[in-house]
Amino acid sequence: MHDHSDIRIGTLAGRNEQTAAYIEAILPHGFESFEINFWQDLHGVDLKHLASDTRRVLEGSGAVISCLGVYGNPLDPAHPKQAETLKAWKACIDHAPRFGCDLVCGFAGRIIGKPIPESMKAFRKIFGELSRRAADKGVRIAFENCDMGGNWQSGDWNIAHGPDAWEMMFHEVPAANLGLEWEPCHQMVKLIEPLPQLRKWVKRIFHVHGKDATIYWDVIREHGMGGALPTVHHRTPGFGDTNWSDVISELRRHGFKGAIDIEGWHDPVYRGDLEMTGQVRGLNYLKQCRGGAFIANPDV
Repeated sequence: MHDHSDIRIGTLAGRNEQTAAYIEAILPHGFESFEINFWQDLHGVDLKHLASDTRRVLEGSGAVISCLGVYGNPLDPAHPKQAETLKAWKACIDHAPRFGCDLVCGFAGRIIGKPIPESMKAFRKIFGELSRRAADKGVRIAFENCDMGGNWQSGDWNIAHGPDAWEMMFHEVPAANLGLEWEPCHQMVKLIEPLPQLRKWVKRIFHVHGKDATIYWDVIREHGMGGALPTVHHRTPGFGDTNWSDVISELRRHGFKGAIDIEGWHDPVYRGDLEMTGQVRGLNYLKQCRGGAFIANPDV
């Protein structure tokens, strides 16, 4: 390895028809990778044309499309967008190579309002088929670890938000091209220590979302979780509690190759007019946590 391309630092760039223009606008800030993400369906976007547009914008920059993302519920037919979400998953799998990437990320879905084990039959059927479709094209699938307000007993969107569910999922579909899109924030909001989990699951982690959290332990100790006062805030990396030097060290120690893409638009302070200020601060912070500028060893 002669540079930092083993772990690129980038951001999410899901702007539907405006995605290529958005990437072009923020590329000069130094982002090295971009996840193109969609909410539930493709919103009429022609992926073939979008791939062409983004290749043109990225040409000569060294930056890449790290993955495509579909965030919806592809499992439960009772969900009003299930069919469109599943169609979007298939389209992203089919078109990912056009973007120069081999990864599609998203929610695993859920049988609405039921405990996680009751989603496993649908998960086996849907993602058994999708994993085979992806493998035929050299594409991997990764599940984001966001609970979307759900828990073990009930939820509307995603079962893939904790290790007990991951064990069940990868048992149901033991495919090598299924993994995780992991971030510490979604574990910290449940008071899980992210670093031990990262060490245990790193071989299943295909993509990392750059999102952190600030935990208000004084509020938790006085008011508990789920009370009137907020106990955790999602943060842009560099403003939260996680030491990302440790995260990147663990990723590198275990041979991870991929991207950490900042998931913005969550920080309670660096938002609105300060959104890109916070994201570029996070970008430069993560680059420092990666070791700073690459320095070649002397050839003597």
